[in-house]
Amino acid sequence: MKINYDIEKSRTQMRKGSLELCILSIIQRSDAYAPEIIEELKQNQIIVVEGTIYPLLTRLKNNGILEYRWEESSSGPPRKYYTLTSDGEEFLNQLKQTWIQLSQTIQKIIH
Repeated sequence: MKINYDIEKSRTQMRKGSLELCILSIIQRSDAYAPEIIEELKQNQIIVVEGTIYPLLTRLKNNGILEYRWEESSSGPPRKYYTLTSDGEEFLNQLKQTWIQLSQTIQKIIH
């Protein structure tokens, strides 16, 4: 019997669930603008498109997790650089703890 279920849909849902954590972790290391964030995610095999990341960045900004500043660019229009707020730092720390606990629990279950 063949299972009629698309593994890519499950993988996509898993990635979506961890995307916020990944983006905030990138920004925590160094202020970044959206194309830099997308590129780092791609380098780590997390493929996202602009249509996914911009609404997420906007939502995080509107919720006080991120703030941004405009910087002139020598190679084009000004760039919007995102940085974590103090609330964002706390939020990210909580996300990391949740991720650690969840991954430890999952490891116990699947092994």
